[in-house]
Amino acid sequence: MDPEAATNRTAVTEFILLGLLETEKLQSVVFVLFLFAYLLTVGGNLSILAAILVEPKLHTPMYFFLGNLSVLDVGCITVTIPSMLSRLLSHKRAVPYGACLTQLFFFHQLAGVDCFLLTAMAYDRFLAICRPLTYSTLMSHSVQWILVAVSWACALTNALIHTIALTTLNFCGPNEVNHFYCDLPQLFQLSCSSTQINELLLFGLGFLMTGLPVVLIITSYIHVAAAVLQIRSVEGRKKAFFTCGSHLTVVCLFYGTGIFNYMRLGTEEASDKDKGVGIFNTVINPMLNPLIYSLRNPDVQGALWRVLVGRRLLT
Repeated sequence: MDPEAATNRTAVTEFILLGLLETEKLQSVVFVLFLFAYLLTVGGNLSILAAILVEPKLHTPMYFFLGNLSVLDVGCITVTIPSMLSRLLSHKRAVPYGACLTQLFFFHQLAGVDCFLLTAMAYDRFLAICRPLTYSTLMSHSVQWILVAVSWACALTNALIHTIALTTLNFCGPNEVNHFYCDLPQLFQLSCSSTQINELLLFGLGFLMTGLPVVLIITSYIHVAAAVLQIRSVEGRKKAFFTCGSHLTVVCLFYGTGIFNYMRLGTEEASDKDKGVGIFNTVINPMLNPLIYSLRNPDVQGALWRVLVGRRLLT
């Protein structure tokens, strides 16, 4: 960087989000697709949440965590997509510096809770299958709320550290973000100052937020698989594998895209791959979760039907 330019730099007050496509002809198509995806995701997750609330059969720890996951999915997509849709309508791509940091903070807060909540769900499956006699004690209502509270606290700490660390960077231009929402890797590329500490924080905290939960989830399911294989009933094994399979599918989708996006050192040029991963993180994953957990699950399907029809059916 030119030393003279560094001394004459002007602080950036806003960022320009380039969005998904530069072709204006396709902007209307993108708007319709993402509006439909947003409505479908919010409707699907709120339906799952309503089904869990109204169906006594679903008042169990597993569905308690699933209800929290649905709330987080609604939050994640609401933090990013409505603002993108408003920019498409107004044709204004500028985002104030403070609004960009606020979006980044809430996105990492909600996504961080997701990390630990998926781990709590794996722990719940481990206790239910491997410790059935002490399950009700080890996974009591107080334990469930403690796990959720710890998840929020850890995610809050992570989001605060990244947001505060980002405010120490200098932005003097250019201010064009090659993405459709504000995120750390893309903002690092625009900094006029060194981002080495920020990148190390992203990698180190990313390992704690993803690596440690993944290890705990894998360990839980190794014990679960060993216990399930000892079940003599074929139907019992199928039921156990199915309930675990839904969770594992969500885990693979969530952590796979998260690791690709954040667990990398060095400033890399933003590309369409980052946008694709962003779509997975903010749209596809939250949209698929209700389908994954309700597919072939008669209890959830029955509760959803009662919610949609508006009356309780005889079982």
